[in-house]
Amino acid sequence: MSTVTSTESKDLAPVSTESLAALLVTRERPPRPSSLSTSLTFGWRAMLKIKHVPEQLFDVTAFPIMNLLMFTYLFGGALAGSPDDYIQFVLPGILVMSVVMITMYTGVSVNIDIEKGVFDRFRSLPIWRPSAMVGYLLGDALRYSIASVVMLAMGLLLGYRAEGGFVGVVAGIALLLVFSFAFSWIWTMFGLMLRTEKSVMSVSMMVIFPLTFLSNVFVDPRTMPGWLQAFVNNSPVTHLASSVRGLMAGDWPADEIAWTLGWAGLFVAVFGPVTMRLYNRK
Repeated sequence: MSTVTSTESKDLAPVSTESLAALLVTRERPPRPSSLSTSLTFGWRAMLKIKHVPEQLFDVTAFPIMNLLMFTYLFGGALAGSPDDYIQFVLPGILVMSVVMITMYTGVSVNIDIEKGVFDRFRSLPIWRPSAMVGYLLGDALRYSIASVVMLAMGLLLGYRAEGGFVGVVAGIALLLVFSFAFSWIWTMFGLMLRTEKSVMSVSMMVIFPLTFLSNVFVDPRTMPGWLQAFVNNSPVTHLASSVRGLMAGDWPADEIAWTLGWAGLFVAVFGPVTMRLYNRK
């Protein structure tokens, strides 16, 4: 047996590195995907989650409708004289509040994927590193769009009329999507920092509730105490709600739009690098 083994080993020719590489690599390696293509791929992955788990759409359908009906008919008569008058003011505000509140689920999704170990696979791929984060945000942009369409459809049934027409409505929704995309970077940071999805939701709600309710979403800030007006008038949600309300009403509030875009740029500039640093070190 040993004689046969030694004879076979002598007959084997030495294998060089070049010949082995030529055997394994029979054609050129495909080019590295671009940052845009990888981001869109991860965005498509986020949309497939909605397809397979349609229950995720409850927070962008049932929740906004419930808020609109509740605030319009409970407080419309007391605040504006009638629900019909109040809905012209409150619908853009509730639209802003609903979309801003569901941005926190971006951080929850990131945290769930980390706990499942999916990110370990993503980090091993030869792709643009931030594409996984950007993909989450692009996928959630679809959820924000659905929430906006649902809110506007319900508002039309209740008597809301956008004086700005189609252009004003589209411009208002586009501005809302830009702000929400930037605002979501905060929750991706929390999704990487905190250990459980419940912690991400708790911290997110502690931030979102004061920002949305201490704003001009429901009432005019001029009815508030002076010390509270100072906070409300400088809140990013106030600037966003004023911008969306003005655009849908046919106005183009340049100052409010500039403030909204400025806040969006600040969120991306501050929380984007922090999120990617946490992602690289996680």
